[in-house]
Amino acid sequence: ERCPPALRYDPFPMAPTRHLSIHGHFYQPPRENPWLEAVETQDSAFPWHDWNGRITTECYEPNATARILDDTDRIVRIVNNYGSLSFNFGPTLLSWLEVHAPHTYEAILEADRLSRERFAGHGCAIAQAYNHIILPLANDRDRRTQVRWGVRDFELRFGRKPEAMWLPETAVDLPSLELLAGEGLKYTILEPQQALRWRPIGSSEWISTSPDPTTPYLCRLPSGASIAIFFYDGPISRAVAFEQLLARGETFAHRLLGAFDDSRAHAQLVNIATDGETYGHHHRFGEMALAYALQVIDARGDVRLTNYGQFLAEHPPALEVEIAERTAWSCAHGVERWRSDCGCSTGAGAGWNQRWRTPLREALDWLRDQVAVLFEREGSALLDDPWQAREDYIDVVLDRSEGSLTRFLARHARKGARVSSLLQLLEMQRNAMLMFTSCGWFFSDISGIETVQILNYAARVLQLAHDAAGVDLETEFMDRLAPAQSNLAERGSARDIYEREVIPARLDLTRVAAHYAVLSLFDTFEDEACVYCYEVVRRDFEIRKSGRTRLALGTIEVRSLITHQSVSFELAALHLGETELTGGVRRLRDGSTFPAIRRDLAEAMQPGGIPTIIRLLDTHFGEVPVSIRSLFRDEQRRILHELIVATLEEAESAFRQLHERYDPLLRFHTRLGIPIPKVLQTAAEFDLNLQIRRLLEAETPVVIEVMALLREAREQGVATDEATRLAFKLAIERAAERFHDRPDDLDRLDVLETLVSVIREAQLYVDLRRAQNIYYRMHASVRPFIATSAGGGRWLAHFDSLGEKLNLAPTV
Repeated sequence: ERCPPALRYDPFPMAPTRHLSIHGHFYQPPRENPWLEAVETQDSAFPWHDWNGRITTECYEPNATARILDDTDRIVRIVNNYGSLSFNFGPTLLSWLEVHAPHTYEAILEADRLSRERFAGHGCAIAQAYNHIILPLANDRDRRTQVRWGVRDFELRFGRKPEAMWLPETAVDLPSLELLAGEGLKYTILEPQQALRWRPIGSSEWISTSPDPTTPYLCRLPSGASIAIFFYDGPISRAVAFEQLLARGETFAHRLLGAFDDSRAHAQLVNIATDGETYGHHHRFGEMALAYALQVIDARGDVRLTNYGQFLAEHPPALEVEIAERTAWSCAHGVERWRSDCGCSTGAGAGWNQRWRTPLREALDWLRDQVAVLFEREGSALLDDPWQAREDYIDVVLDRSEGSLTRFLARHARKGARVSSLLQLLEMQRNAMLMFTSCGWFFSDISGIETVQILNYAARVLQLAHDAAGVDLETEFMDRLAPAQSNLAERGSARDIYEREVIPARLDLTRVAAHYAVLSLFDTFEDEACVYCYEVVRRDFEIRKSGRTRLALGTIEVRSLITHQSVSFELAALHLGETELTGGVRRLRDGSTFPAIRRDLAEAMQPGGIPTIIRLLDTHFGEVPVSIRSLFRDEQRRILHELIVATLEEAESAFRQLHERYDPLLRFHTRLGIPIPKVLQTAAEFDLNLQIRRLLEAETPVVIEVMALLREAREQGVATDEATRLAFKLAIERAAERFHDRPDDLDRLDVLETLVSVIREAQLYVDLRRAQNIYYRMHASVRPFIATSAGGGRWLAHFDSLGEKLNLAPTV
């Protein structure tokens, strides 16, 4: 968004006071494989690895570094939007960001710290019920744990107690509000239609019209406690989310300012609330429109940017409200969207229905109740108070270190309790809550990835119930899923989906051992290694080679870092080349014959001995055979790519020869304006793009060679492909990081400036966000120091030239 200089509006009257707050609900459903505790490749998010990665790139990171442009489209400011918003982040999303996007994660925490200084001690961040369960549909125990886990997660991340909590889908009832008030939370945020009636405090007459969204309300609870409720401006919030209001930041600012009304005699808080992903993911460049609007409004002087906590402290409610029980913002029928065919969905084909929601909800409710009995029965022998232990288990979920677990056990475990058994029970309960994540019901069909995800959590619950209590609930659970029919005939019922997609994905320690056995033929491991959320310790391990053939032999111990279950295995895996692989794993038992088998296998590892090895492997390791299919999804793809490298190298050589041989002919065609034959055009595009990428992958690219290849590509009419543009992006980011590490090194500055110059001259679209961020920080921290130093003229000239090429305004 452009920010014209000296932009001002006619001021509104200064009294009564006018305040503005924009709330962003930042959330993604948990997508981790329940057995690996990691998000695997999601093809629908391509070219990103998964949807978390894609939305981080499009939304979460851009809002931490939002651009404000001048009237020539140059960057004049880079701002952290989170510092001016009211916001909540889903705890499960923050856990992912902490590991995979640490800079963005730290920017979110820092924004809350700075906002406390800006807004009189009231931070912009508020908590969220832990994994987005629809609280009015949860039982009392789950509802309580969800609130307490959300509060505890917030405290450990933000270093303070939350003032408020976002209710998933704003789904509300009095028991949920009682829990919030009982945890010391001061307010929550609802949609206006969720108010049943309201009145001035002290009045006896209720009013049934829609509440005024510019003032807080007091909600008195049956227990005698109370909580404040803010109702967001529904029309503006919907316009932001669905009506392209973010197309121009100026329009957005005008719409917000137009919500103030001179006829109101009270201090006004114009507030809106939308999904945070609206700003950048759902609406491209929405974070820029948001940043622009916030800057314009903040500069006015007659409207004060604030957050709910500060406004509530300064303007306590003068009105009270009764809520419409069991309602939500995204369902016109209460909370039916998450349990019945109410008609609310994300759009579907003709004749589609959501009757599958009811049997799905009933099956999961049944499973939850069954494992609650098991948890209480089995847990009572291991834990002083199983349900209190569950509420405190969040500390272990957020910190899996031995110290954290030791502290938890000291508070809750009975003397002599088997640690792996109590952890299995607690994990059973954690997954029993994860399987109620609201997204499983939100969309149009039961075959969607969100519903399959919650079925995966259910499968993990069933597995843990069997391991911890010896109870098999799976058959009856699948029977209860059978009535839930997909709208796609080929997908069948929820039972079919469970059998076809969920059961094959289920893992145990044996499958981890099989994965390790195969991977050990390709990767080099230390004697102690982590494989996702498992620790593998190997003993007496060796790799024997004969030509292209490799044989892995040894014993390993596989231990879950989550439940501390541990099993030892013997493995023997043979790789004959390409995808030809055989062997297996088996549990280590007393009196094992493995030493003798291992000796026979080693002796057969010679020319002509392969049939003997295969026969021995089939005889002794046939119970759990291994193959490329034994690898988990991401490693399977990586290894298959490595196996095809030789084939790719042959293809690359062929394209290179074809391109070089007919290079003069290609140039002649181009000069005459005659179309190049398709096969030669393909060879040239492949070869030139590959050569450019190889050069850019070097720590310090030889830029003159890159420029020569780009010139050749231009002369032959060859376009740079997406992979090459990505290579430029990564090379520029590496150069920017190297310069940031040694800002006094002119050579590093020169490499960065030259690389940026190359893409500008070639008119390549390359994402320069990270390089711009680094430059912007250095402009504020390093440039002033150099400017006051003797002999800094050359550095300043190059640095300022780099800023121009990175599209930053001289006055940045």
